[in-house]
This record gives sequence, structure tokens and C-alpha cells, in this order.
Amino acid sequence: MSGTPSADQRPVPRPSDFSLPFWAATKERRLLLQYCRDTGRYQFFARPVSLFTGKRNLEWREASGKGRVYTYTQVHHPPTPAWAAHVPYIVGSIELDEGVRIMAHVVNCAPEKVAIGMRVRLAWESRGEFNLPVFEPE
Repeated sequence: MSGTPSADQRPVPRPSDFSLPFWAATKERRLLLQYCRDTGRYQFFARPVSLFTGKRNLEWREASGKGRVYTYTQVHHPPTPAWAAHVPYIVGSIELDEGVRIMAHVVNCAPEKVAIGMRVRLAWESRGEFNLPVFEPE
């Protein structure tokens, strides 16, 4: 899944105003999640208000980067030509220990070894000026 930045034509993130703290932290290889102060619950993806209360009483907290594969799929057909050199790859729904699910690639693991419930930890893939969260077996 790696390639030189100049040769890699896959899309790069385009942060919104309220997701900017998340993407800024990825430059430092830190995974931040929004945390609702009123309910004590995390949410992902970034939003301007809490999913639980509709209020803006949110803060950013660093995640452990540990979780498990909730579900996954193996991609064999590239969605665009930019992905052709990267197939096959695994896209997983990763349930973080903080209780949220994040879609990300599962790397450093043979596709046939990926399993629902498999423990994973955060790793990073450089893409342009950002690092993207990916997960590998724990």
C-alpha cells in the first residue's frame, strides 16, 4: 500500500472546519476522537455537535489506537485507476476500545489471516501532508 508521494495518485484528505483538529493531529501520528463532555462518550467521525445531545460541548481526546476488527472486506477491483497498484487490500470497520468504529485499511497481515474479532493496533500510512490511520494485528 505504500508508494512514493509523487507516484501515489490516491486522494488525500480535505478537512472541514470541524475535522481540522483530527487531520492536524494525524500529521503528528496522533489519533484524536471527539468526546462528548455531557455523556462521557466518544464519537467518530468529526461533527460540529454531539451525536448524543445535539450540543457543541465536545472536546478532542487522544485515542488508544487499539481495537478489534468488527467486520471487513477484501477489495479486488480498484475503485479508480489510482488504486490499481494497491489491490487486493482489506478495508475494515475497526471498533476502537473507546467504543467507536472507524473505517480503515488493515495492513501487515495476509488477507486470509484477517478475522472478525481480531485485535488490532494503530499504524500509519503517509499520504501527502497527512498520515492516514491504518490498523495492523496486535
